[in-house]
Amino acid sequence: MTAGRIVALVFGVIILLISLGLLFTGGVLLWMDSALKDDEGYITTKTVRLDKDSYAITSYPADIDLSETWVLDLGELVVFKVEASNNDPAKGIFIGIADERDVGDYLSDVEYDELIRFRFYPRGIDYRNYPGDAVPAPPKSEIFWTESAYGKGTQTLRWDLETGNWVLVVMNEDGSPGVDVDVVLGAKVPLVFGTGLGILIGGIVALIIAVLMIYFSVRGTQGPKTAGGVTGVGGGGTEAAANPESEGTYPLFLKGELTEPLSPALWLVKWFLLIPHYIVLFFLWIACAVVWLLSLFAILFTGKYPRDLFNFSVGVLRWTWRVGFYSYQALGTDKYPPFTFKAGGYPADLEVAYPEKLSRGLVLIKWWLLAIPHYIVVAFFWGCGGGWGRWIGLTFWLVAFVAVILLFSGKYHKDLYNIILGMNRWTYRVAIYAALMTDRYPPFRLND
Repeated sequence: MTAGRIVALVFGVIILLISLGLLFTGGVLLWMDSALKDDEGYITTKTVRLDKDSYAITSYPADIDLSETWVLDLGELVVFKVEASNNDPAKGIFIGIADERDVGDYLSDVEYDELIRFRFYPRGIDYRNYPGDAVPAPPKSEIFWTESAYGKGTQTLRWDLETGNWVLVVMNEDGSPGVDVDVVLGAKVPLVFGTGLGILIGGIVALIIAVLMIYFSVRGTQGPKTAGGVTGVGGGGTEAAANPESEGTYPLFLKGELTEPLSPALWLVKWFLLIPHYIVLFFLWIACAVVWLLSLFAILFTGKYPRDLFNFSVGVLRWTWRVGFYSYQALGTDKYPPFTFKAGGYPADLEVAYPEKLSRGLVLIKWWLLAIPHYIVVAFFWGCGGGWGRWIGLTFWLVAFVAVILLFSGKYHKDLYNIILGMNRWTYRVAIYAALMTDRYPPFRLND
């Protein structure tokens, strides 16, 4: 793969990530416009209950600056709405918006709670309490409110966006303590649908451009001839790679030659030395995901894995295996991995025989349903889960044990090496099966 193709691939992946962000944003805006809009055209939240024993509940100050020159006047376009009702039917409710300084003067020495954060998971509201022993005057008697609504039953406040530092205040109408209200917030933004549609269309265009750039970047990736005459990515000409139908063999050949002596302490900094590889692999694996999707449809309709896409996927797997063999998948060599897809010339290598024909129906289920038993085994090897449910895989512990032995003796125990290499071989067999590169079900064994 030439430098120009790699640059085009990187830009294609960057455009792909941008397109996914645009598609998500546009989709969310269109969903909000259709699913969250009420009869008056306001995009509203679900009902939120605010319940505190203090005299008032306030929002965090919102600093709004509309002084800049805009093509569209947001102050005329955006209208906010607050609907609230008191859960005590005997009490009226007060809703008001005012400048932060006026609210601060009004609630000076009065106990109130400021809403500082709303959490979606776990769902809840965080408040900051401001203590005080003063009793406020009934809020409806004050004249500093920019907009207000009060009375019994459901009250609605509407407010056009303005420059200033604003605070929303919710209280009992008579100013008594113990605020227990249900609140619905809404905003009328006429451009939501048009903006969402435009962003969505832009995301689709960017996605098409990204897929084409990735496809033409990986197209033409060449693989050398294997001994059996089958073109694949990866030389060496092993019988297993050249003849996928050979009895007792699998169309993956994974090589890892232990190169001793190994540095006792180099493994401590290999993660740092490999940062350039991690950056490249980040982009390569995103491109590989796109190639997988394109190949799925190609196999579904033609029964063939496009040769260029196949070569690219094998090249990414080879690159990944070399980095893993150098680092914490095996710690098998101190020779720095090359920045290339080409086979040979390194202690770790990977070959996959190209399949001339693949099952169209099997492609729909093998990568998720049929591979589930192997996914369980691979999870045992490498660990999975998150939070309290996370466990660290057996391979990590074995490699960590090897690292400690290296640190104190500079030796790599051969039996440990064979087990670690076998678990990697198992993992990559599952990888090529899930990557749709073969119909041969992976064997449940560590050796060749």
